[in-house]
Amino acid sequence: MIPEDRRDGPGADEDSTQLQAAGSVRKGCDTLAAQTPCGRLQSRRARIHQQINKELRMRTGAENLYRATSNARVRETVALELSYVNSSLQLLKEELEELNCSVDTDTPDREGTTVPMIPLGLKETKELDWSTALKELISGHFGEDGASYETEIRELTNLRQAVRTPSRSESGLELLTAYYNQLCLLDARFVTPARSLGLLFQWYDSLTGVPAQQRALAFEKGSVLFNIGALHTQIGARQDRGCPTGTSRAAESFQRAAGAFNLLRQKFSRAPSPDMSPASLSMLEQLMAAQAQECVFEGLSLPVPTAPRDCLAQLHLAQEAAQVAAQYELVHQAMIQPPVCSYVPFPWTTLVHVKAKHFRSLAHYHAAVALCDSPPEAELLALEQVFLGPLPPSEPRGLMLPQELEERRKLGKAHLKRAILGQEEALRLHALGRALRRVDLLQAVLGQALRCSLTRYSELDLEDDFFEATEAPDIQPKTHRTLEVRAPSFSRVKVADIFHRLGPLSVFSAKNRWRLVGPVHVTRGEGGFGFTLRGDSPVLIAAVIPGGHAAAAGLQEGDYIVSVNGQPCKWWKHAEVVAQLKGVGDEGVSLQVVTLLPSAEPPSTGDRRPALRGLLRNQKECGWGTSVPVRASPRPLLGWGRKAKRDKTAGGLSPASQP
Repeated sequence: MIPEDRRDGPGADEDSTQLQAAGSVRKGCDTLAAQTPCGRLQSRRARIHQQINKELRMRTGAENLYRATSNARVRETVALELSYVNSSLQLLKEELEELNCSVDTDTPDREGTTVPMIPLGLKETKELDWSTALKELISGHFGEDGASYETEIRELTNLRQAVRTPSRSESGLELLTAYYNQLCLLDARFVTPARSLGLLFQWYDSLTGVPAQQRALAFEKGSVLFNIGALHTQIGARQDRGCPTGTSRAAESFQRAAGAFNLLRQKFSRAPSPDMSPASLSMLEQLMAAQAQECVFEGLSLPVPTAPRDCLAQLHLAQEAAQVAAQYELVHQAMIQPPVCSYVPFPWTTLVHVKAKHFRSLAHYHAAVALCDSPPEAELLALEQVFLGPLPPSEPRGLMLPQELEERRKLGKAHLKRAILGQEEALRLHALGRALRRVDLLQAVLGQALRCSLTRYSELDLEDDFFEATEAPDIQPKTHRTLEVRAPSFSRVKVADIFHRLGPLSVFSAKNRWRLVGPVHVTRGEGGFGFTLRGDSPVLIAAVIPGGHAAAAGLQEGDYIVSVNGQPCKWWKHAEVVAQLKGVGDEGVSLQVVTLLPSAEPPSTGDRRPALRGLLRNQKECGWGTSVPVRASPRPLLGWGRKAKRDKTAGGLSPASQP
């Protein structure tokens, strides 16, 4: 996350004016989402979510009544009503499954036929009122008027409203990422381990439609991160994979989706919705990795003008197809394991199983083409590695490929048999699924692959091959392009802290407690003001000279200057504060400072060095979330005392040493 510099001063009014002028329409928000096919799909999904929520409330009430009553007739009536409610829930879940397994309807036209991908639907949510909770926290903890932050709260509300309907493009991803970054800033400023915002965040499960709710801001962050991964899957599924550019973009989108689900599984635990459970996220990560590997195979299988039947090229395709099949087999095993099998749509499981059979058959088909079309002088080493895999020289090989051309063609025919059997099995599985039967594109791909294998087999089906009984070995999976999971890059989207007026996060957050002191009037003496300054945003009083004017006014080491002559200076840099103080005449300066208090102890007037040391450490840790970076010095704390002693003899104001 790269926050933009925002500070108090003349520019702050312009920022406030822009915030007031900004509406709910943002870049990356699809305001006409309901008019597109995907928007209509999302609208139907949202209506089903609402109906499921209603049925769940009815079931909860009926169950409570059943447990509370002892009347046999009432219990019988309630049990009958519960059966009706459960039947309605089952029908709604089946309807939601059909929507979730729907193939992208607005996919651009393609020159060839490609296997459809599985995109994820976005998690739906309800509107949220930030106003009451944030105003109370700002008034109670930060000591400011919460009503004066109406503009900032409206900006946050508009941003969340726009995130509910992101466009399926890079702008939509940037919108989701910007909101995620704002949630990180809110978490750092307003949330502590002992206290939350007090808001109830409700999101609908993307697989089952069951609503889930939590008061933790982490659930909001995790749901947005899930939608980032889901949006990547939708962008990848709608790419034109009939050209090299489209396959490359689709593979990258699925890689980034896998990275989002991987990060979600590592950072967010104990989520209340099934789609964000560790088992589901692990399955989704494997599914996206398999679809990315499928895009790699499609890119290699695109027609090229030179050497369309090159032996090595066919062998590479055989190994890549075997790699895709092996990954889809792992995904299928993950989908049929409990508890994932209870909420993953059945058409997804069937489609993954069909793809595993289909690509295993393609591996045998390309191996057969390589065997049948290879010239007699072709090297057998590459062929053996496809079937046997790389073995150490000391280990004996159990199978040697035939060196005669005719024997190789017989082995190729055996691979064609396995390809035909596998493709027929894929078509049979496709016909069993009610939802998959409506996907004409998938049936066309499977039928075309079967026809190619049958045509090739008919060319080799000679009369003298009647008594052959050659067994075709398995194809060793191998990829020539290793794909890595790509985590979301949140730093590429720059955001400005909406609540920057509260001050830098290193000091002004719910994790710290402070006391506002002043205004304190300090006059200039012969030796200056009697204190030294250090750091930026806010500027720290590093040392106070005993007996000086600053000590007499009550300033102490470790105080932070937040106002100079009535001007807020929380975001001022060291040089700006020094310049303002140097311009003060004999009348002196009016300062307002804050004093850090121990988090678990009442305010005290004793030595505040431990508080200062803890605050400096906090300033270093939280510097990533502030709009202006903290400039800490590598010199130890004791160096400030030596600096103060030198200032006694030199006199005047001593600015802080720069690192």
